[in-house]
Amino acid sequence: MSRMFTYTVSVATGKHKFSGTIDYVYLTLVGTERSSDKTLLDKYFFECLARGMVASVDISVKETLGDILLVKLKKEKLLFNDQWYCSCISVTTSSGDCFEFPCYRWIANEKEVVLRDGKGRLPQDKISLLKSAGTKNWNADNNCSGLMPCLQYWTIMDKMWMEWRPGFPMSINANSTTDLPLDVHFETAKTVDFYLNYLTAAENLGINELMSFFHSSWTDISDFEKIFVTIKNNVSEYVMHNWNEDFIFGNQFLNGCNPVMISKCLNLPDKFEVTQEMAGNIYIADYAILEGVAANATDPKTPQYLAASFCLLYKNRQNKIIPIAIQLSRQTTAGVGNTVFLPSDNQYDWMLAKMWVKSSDFNVHQVVTHLLRTHLISEVFAIAMLRKLATVHPIYKLLIPHVHYTIAINTKACEQLICESGLFDKTLTYKSLCFPEAIKARGVDNKEDLPNYYYRDDGMMVWEAVKSFVSDVVKIYYGSDETVQEDEEIQAFVYEVRTFGMKNCPQSCGNCRIILLKSKCISKANTFSMFTEFPTSLKTREQLVEYLTVVIFTASAQHAAVNFGQYDWFAWVPNSPSTMRKPPPTQKGQVDMKYIMESLPDRGCSSWHLAAIWALSRFQDNELFLGMYPDKYFTEQPVMEAIKTFHQKLVEVTNTIKSRNKTLKVPYWYLSPDKIPNSVAI
Repeated sequence: MSRMFTYTVSVATGKHKFSGTIDYVYLTLVGTERSSDKTLLDKYFFECLARGMVASVDISVKETLGDILLVKLKKEKLLFNDQWYCSCISVTTSSGDCFEFPCYRWIANEKEVVLRDGKGRLPQDKISLLKSAGTKNWNADNNCSGLMPCLQYWTIMDKMWMEWRPGFPMSINANSTTDLPLDVHFETAKTVDFYLNYLTAAENLGINELMSFFHSSWTDISDFEKIFVTIKNNVSEYVMHNWNEDFIFGNQFLNGCNPVMISKCLNLPDKFEVTQEMAGNIYIADYAILEGVAANATDPKTPQYLAASFCLLYKNRQNKIIPIAIQLSRQTTAGVGNTVFLPSDNQYDWMLAKMWVKSSDFNVHQVVTHLLRTHLISEVFAIAMLRKLATVHPIYKLLIPHVHYTIAINTKACEQLICESGLFDKTLTYKSLCFPEAIKARGVDNKEDLPNYYYRDDGMMVWEAVKSFVSDVVKIYYGSDETVQEDEEIQAFVYEVRTFGMKNCPQSCGNCRIILLKSKCISKANTFSMFTEFPTSLKTREQLVEYLTVVIFTASAQHAAVNFGQYDWFAWVPNSPSTMRKPPPTQKGQVDMKYIMESLPDRGCSSWHLAAIWALSRFQDNELFLGMYPDKYFTEQPVMEAIKTFHQKLVEVTNTIKSRNKTLKVPYWYLSPDKIPNSVAI
């Protein structure tokens, strides 16, 4: 009796809702010697390709297949179009050797999917498949630089760049989420969860009862409590009770929801007098970027206004940051319009001036800090990666958890939320995404000069942890700088980001330099280092590590820092008005409470604003936080050890932050790793 060679194949179906299938699923094993016959899996376990199931089947052949290189999958319709989410496949030989084939994707009908084993491989590490009988019809190109077979489903990315708005980074070529490939869609559970959050907020806020009063003004500041009854938390309540205090106003530039605007002020505006004690302790928050930007005019019944304000801040002896001067206009000629408001002015002038600064801050936060510098740039990285990196590439495996859902959430936002903007051609540079350099460029890197800046301190810890992890992974696969230079896919990925994804952004730093010089807050040397362009190639391992750290940090930590505090700091509308309905005052002594209430958002705008920021500030069910990688894209032990070390460092950072927060009246937790989701997904 001739010997038979048996291969035990284990097939894992995902745990997402509707992951299972009753369709016909065929499997073929491809080895170095030959291929198995195509096997109909569901005749062995018809009901076992169900959600969360792991099923095994034995495939016996008369001659050895050799080392298993590929697994081919094909699904055909049984009754109706039924998508199947395959997590991974493992193949165990008669001799006990085990081969892992990560999948982690949806498989549609009538399409063959070819899975490569889980070992990460660079393009230059070519493997000959000539011995394999099953590879004779393989299309070796497949957007993988002729390397080796990889997943084929991203061939659709050949047509995926689209200019959504002039001046925006390029985005995915989809008019709505229904146009997206299945693998970048939200899971059904997540989609439902987001909308339920929004509707729950609307119900709790009593928005239906307010409908008949939507365009009417509130009568007093205390009236905002009417939409602040059911949904509360400790920080937002603290803000509600203390929002008009100068120290709360100032602290938000350090540890609020938009902690990226404060800069050291090296040159004060003309005719501004300071004492010797104040010199060296002056900071500035400058919203010059809003100059010339038109306010939203979609509702002619409710005119809206923007101001390119700036605020001077002083670090006092108690190490608190307090405002000392506010200007709401950019006029350079003497006369009406360039009034400087001071704490010594009457209470209504000073209150409204601070409101205007926070309104400027809110708008820059939403459009620039949040949307552009986390959501849209992460989408550029995601599309370029999916277009140019083979799924067997180790950097693909490293980055894929950090782009999860990003394309879907951005498409949904573009579909429903985003208006045209005139800001994006002035704001985005590569080095501004490098956390340590961005902090240094603003002159706020010295802890002794500016203590209690928790965004800076926690951000540096997380940045270093991510950078160390990325460095460990890069060293495993790249033995030298030359290896980086020879990696065609990495070079294509970086080139794609700059040449296609960022093609609408300025080629030079002129616009940005002018804006920052208007605020006179950074040195010339830092200006030039700040505005290094996005690279078109990488030459060293060090450059690769920095680039990948930027991608991961932006999608995880930076997004967390500017997203999940929105309800904390923006829920009390007078503290951060989303819009202003009267123009900024040009003279002192003409403001009363009635004018302030007519300037602040009306009842309808306030209500929808509060519901939206509550929904956007919520973590999702089954959230994956930084360092959590349940999908095993990597199979090599050295990478497993690097992930373990990364997790340990993140735990140490978390514990440090928790210990510090015990001493704070208002804890800062937005950059605690256990509160940082892996990707931009909300």
